[in-house]
Amino acid sequence: MKPSAHTDSKPQQQARAGSLIAALEEIQARHGYLPQKALLELHKRTGASLVDIYGVATFYRAFSLKPRGKHLVSVCLGTACHVNRAPVVAREVERLLDIKAGDTTNDREFTLETVNCLGACALGPVVVVDGHYFPAVSPAKVSEILQSSRDGLNNVTVETDQRVFPLAVACARCNHSLMDPTHPIDGHPSIRVTAAFDSKHGWVALSCLYGSYNVDNEYEIPEDVVVNMFCPHCHAELLGGGTCLECGAPMVPMIVRGGGIVQICSRRGCRGHMLDVSGAIFA
Repeated sequence: MKPSAHTDSKPQQQARAGSLIAALEEIQARHGYLPQKALLELHKRTGASLVDIYGVATFYRAFSLKPRGKHLVSVCLGTACHVNRAPVVAREVERLLDIKAGDTTNDREFTLETVNCLGACALGPVVVVDGHYFPAVSPAKVSEILQSSRDGLNNVTVETDQRVFPLAVACARCNHSLMDPTHPIDGHPSIRVTAAFDSKHGWVALSCLYGSYNVDNEYEIPEDVVVNMFCPHCHAELLGGGTCLECGAPMVPMIVRGGGIVQICSRRGCRGHMLDVSGAIFA
């Protein structure tokens, strides 16, 4: 029997989704969000259906169909968080920022969203700011979280901070794993990529712990230098992750195994990063 023209293998589906993700990342890098006109142009240029394009654009929280603020605040309203008074937490965020869920403050400092589940039900109510998870949030803690977001959220202790956890990632272009168990950092397999800066070209091993900034380099990278990162397997440059909210340098996107996207700043010394696990599959 001749196979249906609509039947795709799982690798083909993953490759098609990966191509759309990369294209959408490039659009968001240019505009800071996904303008309707740019999505229509993508549809005409690639032949991908608008249903598929908007499906990917709305599935991952890293993408936005309208401009976002400097800080993205996500409040989980899933069942476990809901019964622990998450709606009260969300209303307190709305009150302090003087906006409703889905809106951005007038100074473009904060965007607020509510989500159905962040996969951390045992920690509810959960609030996530710029990829940093805050567990067991009470209304009284909201003001402190918002202020710490303004001050910076990068002071962490790898061994004890609950916001630090391991990720397994793959190339956004070829979907090949970037994990290197032969070169552990922080007690876990590292993320290995190829890096180019100035006239040097060599490997870089990054900690896979989200929230850790430990790294090993073949060549010492000077502070403040923007590094071009490449997949060591397909050799494609890891581009299209938007621009860093902290310093404006390009973000480097990688696919999280199980679903999601993680982005890290390409500037040496900058700790800008973003995690979108809205597509993750949790056991």
